Order: sequence, then C-alpha cells, then structure tokens
Amino acid sequence: MTSQVSKTVLRLEAEDVQALKDGINFKKHPEDGKCYIIYKSKDKIRACRNQCKHQGGRFSKDIEDLDGRTVRCTKHYWKLNVATMEYVNPPDSFMQDELEAVLSDTDGSLELLELNPPDPWTAEPRESQELHAGEITVFGKDQLCWSTFCQGLARRNSNADRKHNTKGLFTKRGKTKPTRGKTRSKLTYFTHACMELKAGNKRMMFDPWLTGPAFARGWWLLHEPPSEAMDRLSQADLIYISHMHSDHLSYPTLQRLSMKRPDIPIYVGDTSRPVFWYLEKSGVNLTNVNVVSFGVWQNVDEHLRFMILMDGVHPEMDTCLIVEYKGHMILNTVDCTRPNNGRLPHGVDLMMSDFAGGASGFPMTFHGGKYTESWKAGFIKNERKKLLNYKTQLVRSLQPKIYCPFAGYFTEAHPSDRYIKETNIKNSAADLNESIKKSCPNILTWTPLPGSVLDLALALQDPSNRSAITEPPKDTKIFKDSWDFDLYLDELNASISAEIFKYKSWIQYYYNWAGFKDYNLVIRVIETDDDFEPLKGGYDYLVDFLDLSFPDVRPERDHAFEEIKNRVNVMRHVVLNGRLWDDLYIGFSNRMSRDPDVYHHKFWNHFQTELPLSAPDWDAFLQKACVSSNGCVLS
Repeated sequence: MTSQVSKTVLRLEAEDVQALKDGINFKKHPEDGKCYIIYKSKDKIRACRNQCKHQGGRFSKDIEDLDGRTVRCTKHYWKLNVATMEYVNPPDSFMQDELEAVLSDTDGSLELLELNPPDPWTAEPRESQELHAGEITVFGKDQLCWSTFCQGLARRNSNADRKHNTKGLFTKRGKTKPTRGKTRSKLTYFTHACMELKAGNKRMMFDPWLTGPAFARGWWLLHEPPSEAMDRLSQADLIYISHMHSDHLSYPTLQRLSMKRPDIPIYVGDTSRPVFWYLEKSGVNLTNVNVVSFGVWQNVDEHLRFMILMDGVHPEMDTCLIVEYKGHMILNTVDCTRPNNGRLPHGVDLMMSDFAGGASGFPMTFHGGKYTESWKAGFIKNERKKLLNYKTQLVRSLQPKIYCPFAGYFTEAHPSDRYIKETNIKNSAADLNESIKKSCPNILTWTPLPGSVLDLALALQDPSNRSAITEPPKDTKIFKDSWDFDLYLDELNASISAEIFKYKSWIQYYYNWAGFKDYNLVIRVIETDDDFEPLKGGYDYLVDFLDLSFPDVRPERDHAFEEIKNRVNVMRHVVLNGRLWDDLYIGFSNRMSRDPDVYHHKFWNHFQTELPLSAPDWDAFLQKACVSSNGCVLS
C-alpha cells in the first residue's frame, strides 16, 4: 500500500492570480488539458476540478445564476455552488471534492493541491464483524453528559446560564439501525483530547495530556484526570499523538510516562516538521517513537488497524486518525482545520472532533485601533458561532452513527490570565450537540465527563440502552481547582537569569539563528512582567527583517510595524531553548499592536512552525561574548 501524498495539479503565476476576477473563473491546464474552477471572494480562494460528481459532466456558466456562485453541468444540468462546494440542484446530494488552494507569500503564485490517493481508507477493505459487549470501549476522563454535570460544564465553558436538553448519558437523535451480533469496543475519556480505546485485547491512547500546563503557562487542564490515568497510560499497547502542540504532546506527561515505560510504542504522522522535534532537548527518554506515512494502514493485530491522515490547511503539522476494528470505524479529526483536505469516510461508527475555539491569542491579546472590548466580544461571539455551524455541517455531511465533541477542555487558570479567561468565551459541547440534534436527529451524541466509558457495541445495538455508558462514581471530581503553578513557573523563571542575557548581543545571535529575513516588517519587542508592564532593566529592541538589522530607531522607509510585549519568563525560556513562538502567542503571554492592522502570515508561520530544529548554540555564543567583552563584562 503506497503512502498518501499531496501533488500540485495546477499552478498559476502571480500575474495570472492577479487577473482572477471575483466570483467564478474557469481554468485549463496548458499541458494535460484538465479543467478547473476557481472561485475568488474577498477573503479566500476555493477550487475544484471541473467535473460533476454525478456522471462526470463538464460545468459551464449557469445563466440563471444571479450571484455569480453557481455553475451548471452540461450533461444533466446539476448545479454546484462553488462558493460552498455544495450541489444545490438536486439539493442535499453531494459535496464537491475541493482542491487545496495555496497562495505563495513569496512570489504571489497559486497552487492547487490534491491528495493522492484521496480515500486511502478504502484500500484493503474489511467487512464488519460481530462485536461483543465490552469488546470495544472508549475510556476518558470526561463523562457522558447527563443533566447536572452537562449543564455545569456548559456554564463553565460558555459563561452563560442556559438550558440544555441533557437527559440521559446519550442525547438521542432518533433510532439507528442496530449492528448485527455483539461487537465490543469501549472508549474512555480522560481529559481534553485524551481518550483510551479498548478494542479486543488492545488498548490505544490518544493525545495524553494528564499533568502540567500547555503553551508554557497559558493553558491548564479544565478536568481532573482520573487517579489511575497515568498507570493506564503506561499500560497501553500504543499511543497516537496527533501533532506537536503541547496540549497534545505534553512533555510533563511524557516525562512521567518515560520513568515507568520508556519503550512504549508511540505513533505520529510524517509531518514536515517532526512531531517530536524537541524530544532530545526536552530530556524525556522515549525510545520507541514511530513516524508513519500518511494514508497507510498500520496493522496492530488481525482485527485492529489505524491510519494517520494529514490536514489540508496545516499539512506541516496537524494530523487526524482513523481506527478500524473488525470493520467498524472511529474517526478522530482532533484539531485539523480541514482533515484530509475535506475528504473523509461517511457513516463511521463514532466521530470525534474539537469544538471549543479560543485556541489563539487573537483578538484577546491585541490592543489599539479597532481592538476595543466591545469589538473583541463581537468578533469572538461571531467566530464561535461560525465554528459551531461548521462542526454541525461537517457532522451532518459525514453522518456518523455517534458523535463526540472533545479536545476543548482547557482553562486559563493562572490568576495573571484572568482577563483572557473572562474574554475568551468558548463553545460548550452541549451547545454543539444541541445544534447537531436539530440538524441531524438520527445521530447520537456523547458529551463526555472524566472517567465515563462508552461501550460502542451496546450503543450501536440499542441507542436507548443506558448500560452502554458506564458513569464515574457520583463523588468523582470533575473540574480541577488547583494546578501547582509554582512548579512549572519556577522552570520558566529560571531562564530569566541565564548567562546569555547578560550580553545584549544575544539579540542579534538569536534572530540570525532564526533565519527570517528579506521581509519588510519591523518589530519592537519589549520584555514585561506578568501584567505586561515594561520590565525595569529588561530588553526593549527593534528588529528590521528586511535586512535583519537591529536599529535604534524605526527606518524612514515605508514598512509594516508590530509592537510585541512579551512576558520575560516565557520569552527568555523560548529563546534559551529554541522553542516555537506558540508558547507566547497561543499561550497568551504577549500583547500586540500593529500598523497597519495586517496579519503577517509569513512572519508568524516562520516563528511558529519553521524555526531550526536544533536550539541556538549558546555555549559557542558565550565563548565569543566573553572574549569580545574582555573577561565576561556585561555589554
């Protein structure tokens, strides 16, 4: 079985991109003659092959289209809305297979990318077999949503006192056709994105974050992990880690795991930036990390296999997962923005995805200009609504038998981040499941709470069977109320007094190591305390990325400008260890203003995903700094 790859099917040079009109554009490959449709709107570009999914007819302009969004098949007159990639005539029929449109930041060109093969899970198909009760179970640290817990969770996550239909462990979405026989699969929720899947005699763990913070100090666990969680993690047969973000790849968790079982098999996708790029620097001793190709079945035993797929928007980093046991599929899209470029299996037994939003510093950490509190509140409300609607539409289009929202249970617990916690309102799992209920009454939904267990066989056989869910004991602690802040902040604070920061030349050395230049952006970086007040004796400097210089004043030429205030302990920890700037930006440890108010994707993408894999050689730096400053006198 060959691995899945992403290939370019059409490339437009910058002048051709600029010539694209708003709305529908028909394009033909100059060499192979294949045809494509490109839809250009104010904020994005969408594209697909010019081929109807019905019987392969060619699309042409729809003379009845008044909005400039619809094309019509010349064969049977099916109509496609290219702005949404939905067929509107006949309605509720198909979604068009979309190509990934990648616009270059460097030369302005446009590439249309296609995954090949597009549906790798269809290779080597297996027929569904009988499952027995308890054979496939999902264990986690969160439980199914029943009345009291679910309403409390909804209030905690959304800061709104709203009513939800939460009767029973499952929210019933109509009857589903029971499976033949008795297949046994169990799923247990632990915390955030951490689930334990029991399939037959094998146990598989997803994204274990069981202790410590994520993104330096910005994210903390909302739910209390079960007391036996770490033991169960160390006893797993294999672990899947979706991507390198620290709420999924938790080094504090893996440090504890490595002391119990350093050789536990861990599987990750072959992303362009390795998931475990920081492993050696972290000091965590894991000896059995397996990097696997995308779109290839990995056989665990004769009945259990899994496949890792890439994300269409962030193929350099994000992945998702399909697990199959005796022909029954579980789809875990994790944090993917467009998993497998939007092409996913339909009718799986269980689908899981993120739901909450709020996993970014924007707009909470921005100030000046339009970034008033009322504007931020309106933007956040609108973005959360769009995410909820998107997830509802995705579930409706894929029609899983059971849906579970997870990977959104974090909180900004540190007292210094109270503003972020109060501002960064997130979606609740109950709200999403209620939306799915209205849109897809035939789909069951599960809102997990820590320690609950889903027996997949029983749930599929009889959706009303309450024994399909094993609830945690009534006295189970659901929400965390302490996080051991000092233990982890002491590690960050230790970086403040590192020897390298006695020499101002660390600034030039660090940004030369980072390797970002030839871009007309100037940043001012200001070291601050926890409340973002400039630190007495801290560094305050400019970096001009056009020529990678470090001027005392801003240049007179026209240029983009960003002022970035960074908490000194996080910034110096990032610099000292060569870590990505996600710890600052996603971890809410900076405050920013920009002129003009433009997102510089090339800059942020570099510092969040493309920094060198090896940390700066600070030993070599100190040797030179000591010599040049005559015996280590501060410069």
